[in-house]
Amino acid sequence: MFQAAKDTCFSPRQTLRCPGGRVLDLGRPQIMGILNLTPDSFFADSRVRAAADQADLLRRAEGMLRAGAAVLDLGGYSSRPGAEHISEDEEKRRLLPAVEAVRREFPAAFLSVDTFRSGVAAAAVAAGADILNDISGGELDADMFATAGRLQVPYVLMHMRGTPQTMTTLTDYPDGLLLTLTRYFRDKLAALRAAGVVDVVLDPGFGFAKDAGQNHELLGRLRELRVFGLPLLAGLSRKAMLYKPLGLTPEAALPGTVAVNTLALLNGARLLRVHDVPEAVQTIRLVANTPNFSAP
Repeated sequence: MFQAAKDTCFSPRQTLRCPGGRVLDLGRPQIMGILNLTPDSFFADSRVRAAADQADLLRRAEGMLRAGAAVLDLGGYSSRPGAEHISEDEEKRRLLPAVEAVRREFPAAFLSVDTFRSGVAAAAVAAGADILNDISGGELDADMFATAGRLQVPYVLMHMRGTPQTMTTLTDYPDGLLLTLTRYFRDKLAALRAAGVVDVVLDPGFGFAKDAGQNHELLGRLRELRVFGLPLLAGLSRKAMLYKPLGLTPEAALPGTVAVNTLALLNGARLLRVHDVPEAVQTIRLVANTPNFSAP
């Protein structure tokens, strides 16, 4: 039997201990609302130009929090396939004023920053962020794990290969997708433990270095990753695996998002990263009321 949790010395935990002594409870499913501070994220309606229109940023943030989001995830670097690579300075210019503004306006909110750069991560936590959401699992910045350990903030560990510019060419998994992910998380969790990181969320990385068939296989087998005893994040909102097979666009993919989020919850997801918070909240409430639903 695979003893992942034992081997990495992470005890089963469904809470995230954040700065200031605040605790995010993932014993029941929660929502992470997406705030893209980019001009090129794949879903145009999610883009916020905070530097030019901070009022729009705060309006969107308030709407998500009022609708039931537990976490706001702010990102200044688009990770869509083929996205433009930007400098660290440009990422900070987009991200840091937004983190400061949201923290000032909503002091009780849990704020996550979507970055793979340790310098951006450190600056964002200093500006008020609580959680680091790293799409690269430390692969794109060798200092990220040490930075997360030093800052003592929760870390979202995602699986990806390559970069946003190359990942679509890296979808070959000779040993099988789930076995590859299991080994990846096992090794990364050991490295995070060594760096002093305590609270970790696992994100299998839907759409990142995975083709449509692999994404759907992963969704159906998501519960196999519960072997680690850690909360699972599902980031499926309006992604290509939903709209391309149907000949649609991201703008038309909300019904599909609701459907796959339901499947993710039934397979153990405890954090849904979404563009559409009210619909995700309804999904969680309905799924939680079904007789066959139980927390992992």
